[in-house]
Amino acid sequence: MIYNKYFFALLLVIIIAPNIYADGIDQKIAGFDEYIRRGMEQWKIPGLAVAVVKDDDVVYMKGFGLRKLGETEKVDEHTLFGIASLSKAFTGAAIGMLVDEGKLHWDDPVVDHLPHFQLSDRWVTQEITVRDLLIHNSGLGRMIGNRLQFMTRKDRDELMYRLRYLEPERSFRSSYVYSNMLYMAAGQLIPAVTGMSWDDFIKERIFQPLEMELSNTSINDVPDNGNAAYPHQEIRGEVQVIPRRNFDNVGPAASINASVHEMVQWMRLHLGTPGVINETEIIQSETMRVLHHPQTVIPVENPKKEFAAYGMGWGIRLYRDRIISRHAGAVDGMNSFIALVHEENLGVVILTNIFNDFMYALANHVIDSILGVSDEQDWQTKYLNEYEQRYREVKEKREEIHNSRVANTPASVPPDSLAGQYRDLLYGDVTVSVKDNNVSVIFWNDETLIADLEHWHYDTYRAVWRNPAQREKFVWFDLDKIGDVAYLNIEFNLRPNLIQIGAYPSDYTRVVRYRKVD
Repeated sequence: MIYNKYFFALLLVIIIAPNIYADGIDQKIAGFDEYIRRGMEQWKIPGLAVAVVKDDDVVYMKGFGLRKLGETEKVDEHTLFGIASLSKAFTGAAIGMLVDEGKLHWDDPVVDHLPHFQLSDRWVTQEITVRDLLIHNSGLGRMIGNRLQFMTRKDRDELMYRLRYLEPERSFRSSYVYSNMLYMAAGQLIPAVTGMSWDDFIKERIFQPLEMELSNTSINDVPDNGNAAYPHQEIRGEVQVIPRRNFDNVGPAASINASVHEMVQWMRLHLGTPGVINETEIIQSETMRVLHHPQTVIPVENPKKEFAAYGMGWGIRLYRDRIISRHAGAVDGMNSFIALVHEENLGVVILTNIFNDFMYALANHVIDSILGVSDEQDWQTKYLNEYEQRYREVKEKREEIHNSRVANTPASVPPDSLAGQYRDLLYGDVTVSVKDNNVSVIFWNDETLIADLEHWHYDTYRAVWRNPAQREKFVWFDLDKIGDVAYLNIEFNLRPNLIQIGAYPSDYTRVVRYRKVD
């Protein structure tokens, strides 16, 4: 009789436990809808989708707002967004699969698999490994930033060839320097050892087994009238729809499009039993450990209290005394964020169609709410106040640049003298055209990459892109000793201080000096 009493008590616990757990989660997520709607209004976000996974269950998944301003179609959990640099983790996982199969190894020299791979330093060329391509320690930085795609119509092999002309920003393996181009090179390892393109490999080996049926690797695969978000950007204080642009040639770094519904599958693969989904092993657990293991230290303001590093397609951080894997993504008008709290078997992914910092506040709020922390910070207020302060500071710096303009200073030569073709070994050709004294510059013979030159002062011009999302930059011309135009200098803003203000000011730039050849 006593046995039966305990048996039925245990049975009752087993029956009602899931409901208790569900009720607990329901209470924790009860305010998410209002939190998101309020945040979207304050940050002027047209559309957002979010999904949360806990203990292999989807506990929250919704879309909010509009796919495109001025139209009525709403974002839902199936809406495709450009996930931008969240693509890097897919490339890391793909390389990991090849390691599992013995087709390459993390510490193989890249030239063993890509004999034509070459960097500016001969020794580094021979020493750089598969691992180095994925962990941002090569010293090679950005090429031109997110506002302008590099050599849009050139293929990945051409871009990889150009790497031999890219001088490093830091010495090899000395520090963290973010590099999209080396992720592109990492993607080229896949056809080298399998005969499949990076795109086909991602579709066949990752999307298909994870049942990510609508996800794709190219903006060309996003249907014009399908359930897909359009990019937006704040330009001169107004949120505007901006053109979609093709990032295929650096696809392994940035080109995947996905919905939160399908990104749930991606998070499930990394949580629980890593590498296994629906009892099927996709990637070996040891390989998953390597992907999420700190590889390159990232400097932080307070090393005694903070920790940051980069794995392989994942940033590694300490949050609430827990190690989390996370990454943000940004391409034209698309901003994304993913965070995995491994020991809590918790993941959150947020996809938006405008640049914003609200996604960080939302991710922290979600994690804090589900963990039930007692001292949750008001993340929304914190991030919004910091953004507004930064906005004021950057606007002041921009005004300082404008105020430094020297009025009524003529150029050294008439506009017609500027016309011609200019060349750089790394950055290729640009063409300066003059019509009715109006000067424009076109990059790589691509009609989508044209900027009109406004005379600024002396021989400096402000280049204003016809695609408003690309904003503007400064260029200037140099004369030779007999007074002919010899060089065109272009200042690429590799990371604007705040794109909502403009492409400048920027604390991370590169000046490229093109020689006139025609």
